Amino acid sequence: MQINSLSRNNAQNFGGMLNNKLLLKGLEKVSEHGTSFAAGTSLAMSLTVRPLAIFATPDVEKENKQYAAANSIVSGLVKFGMVEAVALPIENAVKKIDKTPEKYLKKRTLKNFQANSKNITDAGSYKLATQILKLGAGFVTAIPKSILTIAFIPFIMDKIFNIKVIPAPKTAKSADNTDQKHNPLSFTGRLNEKIPQQIGKLLDIKAFQDFTKKYRNQDKDIAKHMTAATDILLTGSFAIQTNRSKNIKENRKKALIYNNIISTGITLAGGYSIDRLIKNKTANFINKFKKANAGDPKLYKYIEGLNIIRPALIFAGIYYGILPVISTYLAEKTDKYLNSAK
Repeated sequence: MQINSLSRNNAQNFGGMLNNKLLLKGLEKVSEHGTSFAAGTSLAMSLTVRPLAIFATPDVEKENKQYAAANSIVSGLVKFGMVEAVALPIENAVKKIDKTPEKYLKKRTLKNFQANSKNITDAGSYKLATQILKLGAGFVTAIPKSILTIAFIPFIMDKIFNIKVIPAPKTAKSADNTDQKHNPLSFTGRLNEKIPQQIGKLLDIKAFQDFTKKYRNQDKDIAKHMTAATDILLTGSFAIQTNRSKNIKENRKKALIYNNIISTGITLAGGYSIDRLIKNKTANFINKFKKANAGDPKLYKYIEGLNIIRPALIFAGIYYGILPVISTYLAEKTDKYLNSAK
């Protein structure tokens, strides 16, 4: 009798954790600001864990470590800054559409998304569509992020590590190409309505609706796939920008490029592998979570938050915590091997 009583008490305590108000509020915020959560996680780890791991790597030249650490610091800061500038307005716009979809979406869009669901926000296709739009901010800013990262690495190398590269003087042609007068961004109050209206137009596209209806049951994996696609695009762009940069030492470029390619490759392979290994346990946890919060109108947001947190923590844990020692070591050895083979 005592054992059964203890079991019931443990189950009740666990159930109480699953519907804890603070936890649910946190998951709701992650759902609404998934890209911000990922960027914030990356920022914290890129400023602390990854540089420490890089400098702890044995048998690697000090300057290669410094470039890798500078890359980590700058990329974290740039990513977070761009998220605040680009992703937050998109996320807030989607939140507005969630509250009053009839204001921003056409009637046929509402009908197509809603289907048999009571509310449009309960529809799998709509949840997938809005997740893609919110997480897509990281993808569309990947190339600008790599450009800014490369631009600021020399600054960090100079200010923190006292290493400065004197670039070749700019030609008149390159100076003439800079148009300081043109400003494509206009941050006015009108954006409060303009952005959700534009997002609404994207949701009104029939082909997009059909795509999300076809893959509506894949919403639990969209954060993982969008993260992978963003990392691949970012790494490719970073390699090109690094190779072109005149402010990074020529003898340090290849090691820096190899470091990023190796890091991304191992992170994605490891991230997907770990996610597959914990798939069943994750599904069981989510089922228990659903039962504990059955009837809560925001349940879909909590589930979306869980599906964002899982890959964000897995990829960040590998990329920022485990991998830097391996990638920094392999990058230098690969660079030296290829140079000696010439």
